[in-house]
This record gives sequence, C-alpha cells and structure tokens, in this order.
Amino acid sequence: MPLRPESGVACLVLAAGASSRLGRPKQLLPFGGGVLLDAVLVTARRCGFDQLVLTLGGASNEVRRTVDTTGFDVVENDEYASGCSSSIAAAIPALHPEADVVVLLLGDQPGVRAETVRLLLEGRGEAAMAVCRYDDGVGHPFAFHRSTFPLLAGLHGDKAVWRLLERRAADVAEVRVPGPIPEDVDTEADYQRLLAESSPM
Repeated sequence: MPLRPESGVACLVLAAGASSRLGRPKQLLPFGGGVLLDAVLVTARRCGFDQLVLTLGGASNEVRRTVDTTGFDVVENDEYASGCSSSIAAAIPALHPEADVVVLLLGDQPGVRAETVRLLLEGRGEAAMAVCRYDDGVGHPFAFHRSTFPLLAGLHGDKAVWRLLERRAADVAEVRVPGPIPEDVDTEADYQRLLAESSPM
C-alpha cells in the first residue's frame, strides 16, 4: 500500500554521481532483477510521494536507456563532478510549488525501505529538517521542509548537506529507525558486501 503520511511531499533521488571510486557506473550495477538504481526507484514509487524527481549526470545516456524512469521528473546536473550538493541545488527549482517537504534518497542505497520513509515523515513533526537515527549512527533518507529550500539551492561541495545539518542542529529531528545504516555503494568492496547481505540465506 502506498504510504501517504502527509500531502505535498516530493522525493528527490540523487543518482548523478560519476562513480569515480568504483570505475564503472554504479547506477547500472546488476542488483535484484535489474540494476541498482531500479531498486531505489521502485522503493520511491511505493512511498506514494506527490512528486518524484531524479537527478542524473554521470553515464546519463546509458542510465536513461537502461533504467525505467517512468513517473519521475528527470533533472540533468551538468555540475555532477562537484558533488551531490550540486544535484540537490539543480533539482530544487524542479519541485512543484505545492511541495511542502522533500525527501532525499540516494541512488546507490537500495536498502532503504518505504517503511523507513514513513517513519521519517511521521517522526519529523514540525522540524525543518529530519534525519534517520539508525542503531549505528545517522543516515539517509533525510527530509527537508520548504523553509529550507533556499538553503538547499545554495549548497556547494560534496558534504554540504551534512554541514548544513550540523550548522542547523537545533532545527533537526533525529527519527529512530531500527537496524543499521543501509549500505551505499562507492567501491567494489561496498558492492560485494551489498550483494552478500542481499542474498537469501
């Protein structure tokens, strides 16, 4: 059943990276019945968001040929080499005017579940920003209220969103989510670990 925790919620899937540490497009790594990015987009569709936005950059043409992006507003980020903050900044203007909240999902983190998104949005309350507090630390997905959109649009650098959360810590709700931080893929070792953890016992 789609999760509709509140109205005016957009999802932004960040999948524009160059995969420089991996050496091949991580969006297109075989995973499940398709590729890594497929799994993330399927989860996003299950959440019942009011808008789905996807940022592409590295290997964009190949991703478009391979991945089903149906239902997503695709934003090309020509500045993807400068880090994921550029993708957030590029996507903010594409959000619908009625979007009150945007949820960030990482295109290389298929372990995030629709239930995680539901917990995040329910636990946000009236906070301007919200993050997931897993058993082993803070991780994605993140949620941001519309009041922070100008800040997001002005981000620069690879870790700028984390610095924003640190700088505005008083405005951040940490929402308890059971389990460890879901694996994301930056290296071949990360990918092999993800495959091992996803394999049926």
